[in-house]
Amino acid sequence: MNYEVDIAGMKRSLKLFKVSDDLQIAAFILYGDVEITQHAAKELLARAPEFDIMLTSASKSIPLIYEMARQAGINEYIVALKSPKVYMGTPLSAALNSITTLHRQEIYIGEDDVEKLRGRRVLIVDDVISTGESLKALERLAEAAGGEIVAKMAVLAEGDAYDRTDITVLGKLPLFDADGNPM
Repeated sequence: MNYEVDIAGMKRSLKLFKVSDDLQIAAFILYGDVEITQHAAKELLARAPEFDIMLTSASKSIPLIYEMARQAGINEYIVALKSPKVYMGTPLSAALNSITTLHRQEIYIGEDDVEKLRGRRVLIVDDVISTGESLKALERLAEAAGGEIVAKMAVLAEGDAYDRTDITVLGKLPLFDADGNPM
């Protein structure tokens, strides 16, 4: 079963996947879709306030943040990783529970990334905002590093997240019941 979504004028057919006995989600995957990644980056940048650096988590949003940086003509962005690395020094971390991950996780940024965020205007970027848990974790990291969050953006907002006033998105992605009907 599929759902057709409109992303700022560009359509994609998304396959539905069961999350629980009575809930399905439509999987939006940027990996491998250059056209939608370039389109979404352009559309999000057109809606973005002035910023100095972008931050995302190690997820399907990596191609998006790369393309946004390329189109904006900036040479750096930060990806919060799902495990600490030796090159991070003493990393900052934030916990989260995502709808698409079956367990609690941590995300990390290294000492160098903390310095890149300190005192700068930060644009937080994600592919899909659903529960907002990933977004909150990124906010905690940016704030702990001394960054000023100027906007939070995503390609799509899922379910009730679409009604949030603190995010900018390009389209709505409903949740689906067990039979595949939008809720």
